[in-house]
Amino acid sequence: MSHDIPTTHAVSAVPAAPDDLLASYHFDLPPERIASRPCETRDACKLMTVSRATGEVADAVFSDLPDLLPAGALLVVNNTKVAPVRLFGHKPSGGAAELLLTTPVALLAPTVDPDTGWAVAPASGLLRVSRPPRPGDRVDFAPDLRLTTTRRGQFGRTDFILHWQGSLPDILCRIGHVPLPPYIHRADDADDRETYQTVYARDDKLGSAAAPTAGLHFTEALLARLRERGFGLAAVTCHVGIGTFSPVRVDDIRDHAMHKEWIEVPGEAAEAVKRAKVEGRPVIAVGTTAARTLEGVVREAGEMTAFAGETDIFIRPGYAFHVVDGMVTNFHLPGSSLVIMLAALVGRQRLLAAYARAVASGYRFFSYGDAMLVL
Repeated sequence: MSHDIPTTHAVSAVPAAPDDLLASYHFDLPPERIASRPCETRDACKLMTVSRATGEVADAVFSDLPDLLPAGALLVVNNTKVAPVRLFGHKPSGGAAELLLTTPVALLAPTVDPDTGWAVAPASGLLRVSRPPRPGDRVDFAPDLRLTTTRRGQFGRTDFILHWQGSLPDILCRIGHVPLPPYIHRADDADDRETYQTVYARDDKLGSAAAPTAGLHFTEALLARLRERGFGLAAVTCHVGIGTFSPVRVDDIRDHAMHKEWIEVPGEAAEAVKRAKVEGRPVIAVGTTAARTLEGVVREAGEMTAFAGETDIFIRPGYAFHVVDGMVTNFHLPGSSLVIMLAALVGRQRLLAAYARAVASGYRFFSYGDAMLVL
């Protein structure tokens, strides 16, 4: 049984409908609606509720979440940890270089020289230098961290061999920067090391190049209230990378190809999801990355099961959700794959109407912005 929408080659011969056109997912967003800092208290942000059935919207506060969720709902969070993977270095010539390491740190498979302690591992990232790098070019970030390029791809994506001596997480914590999105027009600071991280991020899941931002609104106290009210909580992993934040660059979104991202569903999470589905309790994904993980497992494995591997699933209108019944999410960029995914869940016109209302009502957008609950 197929769990995927038709392939690009199967649908591109069919004339595009409005839901297929990238232009249909653009909307006007005044720059002042883009949040550059989070709320002082994580769960004090605004929360808009949107009905999948009717499109009806209402306003709340994120701390109201236990009163808004359906009874018995299972929340599924993404426990990946954001690494300080924005690195500044230089070439031997002295030219400046900037790297966003997108290979999850937790997935690097190094070979270590026992005599020197130097480790090497293949990796990828977005490398910005004055001239396109050639195979064999070197970039130094610190005396104990450098890379040697192996292949240059599109839009700055580069494959390379990463060389380091000692603990890579420790090196990144010492010299790396929090990978704030480019629409936040300021340098990262010490506060971002805490606020651009969910409270349930796990050290052994280090590797995301962007935060699963819907989860930023949860506090330990709110999680405790949810448990006390009988709501289930399950954790999966999606190491957020190019697949999530790469822009859609085609006019017909049926031709968009997602980059692969690493996802993992442990056995206990898979069982919790299956049990909720059998019992008729809704499964609510906390964020688009948790949703892609759940739906991606079904596509890659054919069923909800324990899984560790990659997925490039692209969810767009016309997709039938197999696991996700609702979503906690942020307000996303116009024309992004995240807006397109939400349109598949709630309907494009209803979503855009909700976004227009959010703009008019003063909601804050993007990573550090306010939240939406789709049910």
